[in-house]
Amino acid sequence: MYCFGDFELNEEARGLRLAGREIEAQPLVFDFLAILLRHQSRALSKEELLETLWPGVTVTEASLQRVASLARSILRQGGMETALRNLPRFGYRMCLDPPAVSERTPVLPDPSTAHSSASLQILAAARAAASARKWYEAAALFAEADTADELVTADLEEWALALECMGRPAEAIPPLTRAVRAYSIARQGSRAAAPAITLARIHLERGELAVAKGWHQRAAALIGTATDSREHGLWCWMGSRIKAADAEPEQALAFAEQACVVGKHLEDPVVESLGLVYRGFFKLCLGDTQSGLEDQDAAAALGLSSDVDPVVGGILYCNVLWACRNIGDWSRANQWTLGYENWCRGHGLEDLSGSCRLHRAEVLGVHGTLKEAEALVRTALDQLALDAPWAMGDALRVLGDIHLAAGDLTEAEAAYRGAHAVGWDPQPGLALLQLEQGQAEAAFSALERSLIGSAWPTLQRRGLILATLAKVAARTDRLERAKQVIAELETQPQRWPMASIRALTSEAKAELFIREGRLAEAIGELQVAYSRWNEIGSAVNAADARLSLAALLIQLGDRTGAELELGTVLTVARKVDSSRLMRRYETLKALLGGTNREAPA
Repeated sequence: MYCFGDFELNEEARGLRLAGREIEAQPLVFDFLAILLRHQSRALSKEELLETLWPGVTVTEASLQRVASLARSILRQGGMETALRNLPRFGYRMCLDPPAVSERTPVLPDPSTAHSSASLQILAAARAAASARKWYEAAALFAEADTADELVTADLEEWALALECMGRPAEAIPPLTRAVRAYSIARQGSRAAAPAITLARIHLERGELAVAKGWHQRAAALIGTATDSREHGLWCWMGSRIKAADAEPEQALAFAEQACVVGKHLEDPVVESLGLVYRGFFKLCLGDTQSGLEDQDAAAALGLSSDVDPVVGGILYCNVLWACRNIGDWSRANQWTLGYENWCRGHGLEDLSGSCRLHRAEVLGVHGTLKEAEALVRTALDQLALDAPWAMGDALRVLGDIHLAAGDLTEAEAAYRGAHAVGWDPQPGLALLQLEQGQAEAAFSALERSLIGSAWPTLQRRGLILATLAKVAARTDRLERAKQVIAELETQPQRWPMASIRALTSEAKAELFIREGRLAEAIGELQVAYSRWNEIGSAVNAADARLSLAALLIQLGDRTGAELELGTVLTVARKVDSSRLMRRYETLKALLGGTNREAPA
């Protein structure tokens, strides 16, 4: 029988209990803990553990890392995950020195009273609900147990996690603050640093940068010289986010790289995946597209194959999806969005976060289900007001794009203006609206202004903005500027590999060729454009390219070709319920019916 903290492990009976309640552990995880406890006076090498846990079977170190991750997750329930030490390039050890054992020292009430017994049962039920990812139930039970003063410090962190998983991060602030204070009083600086970093993240996502910086600095003081620790890795990751908020992408990348190095050194999947995903994010900002995408996909895969908590998993997916949307990688965005939704449901997150709803709404808008996309983004706006108000501007931009695609120009303008009012650049959607409204000069000026700045949304959306700028430059007879921008896009294919940007570039080239009277070449570029849009499933954008193609075919006297294109557009316009597509269709159909005026662009 091994007793450590509030845990009891009975090796003979193969039972594991926490504060008197049974804890479910997979057989290999139980054996892993038992072996380390049996030999707690020394470190065990990876080779010894592999041979003991899988005798006569050849397995990789990844299997051992998985078992260790699950064991640490169990220990975390009792506030003892730091007792399991990973010794880089060697193995593992269970360190049960006095500070580790005393990390959770609850002052238990007299169990002889009925009131105390009932309170302890409530607390046990709260812990069980958290372990089962029943977040609503866990949060309610932790709150009830707290009124009887039953919670120990680790329970405060579990309570905060449950509240975050419910989409109520603001309510997680008080228990996290109490956790920092309790650990600090107990002189457990590293333990106190973790909730301090979580507080920095919550305040940053609420747009409270000064408060986030304060908690980040507090975490640094708590960590001290322990730079080879999990907490330091998390602190570096949080530093990358703060530097990004300060529009310093190079420094943000450096912090993310540090987090990645620490996580890899410690073989900690949480720290490594967070470092990787943000390293990729800022590489994308700075133009290293291929490497950035590889980092982000690797981070998401690492998170999927490890026992990360729902908040960390959400951060990984959210980051990947946000980058997909910003660089116009709609095919990849759709794949990760569906994966994220399934992952959320598998981890007890029945209500998707505001960010997740926003990601899905923009993907739906691009793929043409406009009414569903509008409903989802409006729900996202309500949720973002609670968990990430800084992103409301982006949500309004997406709403504007959806209204523009549907043809509700007044609503689109109101949404774009709303995004601008809260400090979010609504381009390139606003410029496309201005083109629809006959304000090409205003669209050109606005796009040129959007290219100025070093904030991460501007840097990541640069490809989309450049391609739209080339189109508008040609439309306003700034042919040299259009050629300059097209050259920038086409001479850096490794930076702009996304089908959406290539499609927009082809549309810009078609616009340029039309102005130069090279109509046959313009037709070829429009065919490339709608093929690219079809490739990623963007029915509305493909229909727009087909309408431009039909206009050229009418101008060249190719009635059969024009009718074919218009027939396809009509099907799409009815399916997505876009009055804008329908108006353009009817104009060209009337022209095809015998009007002699020149076809509109």
